[in-house]
Amino acid sequence: MYWIVAVVALAVVAALTFWLHRRLVVATGISGRWAMVADTVLLIGMVLGVCAFLVGMGVLDPAWARPVGFAGYTWWAIVFYLILGSLLLGLVSLASRAVSRLRGRGRPVRPQRWLQIATVVVVVASAVIVGCGLTEANRVTATEETARIARLPQPFDGLRIALVTDLHVGPARGASFTRRVVREVNAAHPDVVILGGDLADGTVAEVGRDLHPLRDLRAPLGVFGVSGNHEYLAGDGGAWLDYWQTLGVRPLRNERVELHREGAVIDLAGVYDATAPDPYAPDPAKALTGHDPNRVLIYLAHQPRQATDVQGRGVDLQLSGHTHGGQLWPFGYLVGLQQPVVEGFGDVGDVRVFTSRGAGAWGPPVRVGAPPQIAVLTLRR
Repeated sequence: MYWIVAVVALAVVAALTFWLHRRLVVATGISGRWAMVADTVLLIGMVLGVCAFLVGMGVLDPAWARPVGFAGYTWWAIVFYLILGSLLLGLVSLASRAVSRLRGRGRPVRPQRWLQIATVVVVVASAVIVGCGLTEANRVTATEETARIARLPQPFDGLRIALVTDLHVGPARGASFTRRVVREVNAAHPDVVILGGDLADGTVAEVGRDLHPLRDLRAPLGVFGVSGNHEYLAGDGGAWLDYWQTLGVRPLRNERVELHREGAVIDLAGVYDATAPDPYAPDPAKALTGHDPNRVLIYLAHQPRQATDVQGRGVDLQLSGHTHGGQLWPFGYLVGLQQPVVEGFGDVGDVRVFTSRGAGAWGPPVRVGAPPQIAVLTLRR
């Protein structure tokens, strides 16, 4: 079965590369040296792209193949924008032909000059956009947010919560990236740190070491975490949560903990991701067992849409990630069709939700129109 999937995937990549060859080389009529350069870049990109998938699948060890994964996934970001640009040019070309036919003109024998110029613009723009996206994705900084809760106990007024989600270390980024994130978090001096899931892509054996810097997180009221969907893609998600514990992280497995400050108490409850298989299915009822409805309740769930599971349960604030803010424009519009809050604050029924754009990136280490985020929320009455 594995080889069937591999062959099908390779066929799809080859077909996509051939389509780009037709759109960028054949349709524009370039030949000779420039055609050879363009086809060589497409072939090298295809090889790197396939190798990136192999790194992501654990076939190639990220310990030595991460630079290949980084380059290959970056190539896929370029391909994405080449496809968007080529489709746009195709529509314009189709409209141009339709107008020519209505005017009684025949189909041009040679490629039109405007198409050649426009194709060059698409290629250059794709490279520039992805280059800027690489820079943007690398600027991981803490953003200050304010979350207002009317019934917040006075001792918790000013509590600082650092929400770190979607690191996705492994195929394209390693321990050095995690270390930078930890440094930014600690510099913000949070009282509580929340890890919102999707911290790594791969198994504990393959990429667990890339999360070692999490041991250095500092927060007087503790470091807590909930699983995301990616914790379950490479095997038993429970193994990841067990591993987090060795790093000083308290995973919330459909459970609740109390945070105490100067005699006051608020509740922190967390559930497994919405897609987690048994025995890790999310169970809000179990997570809220013993919750005093008179206490403020902060709910941790990887996906914003999980707020629909706790309607009428007295949740004052839900903290989530998962969306990446779309990561690559214009994906954010599609994400909005699946998730009720793509980034920032929003209301889902009677639950106030804050969605972080996440600190890392899935697949391409590129962000366009959705800068990375370590959200530091200050609670205010």
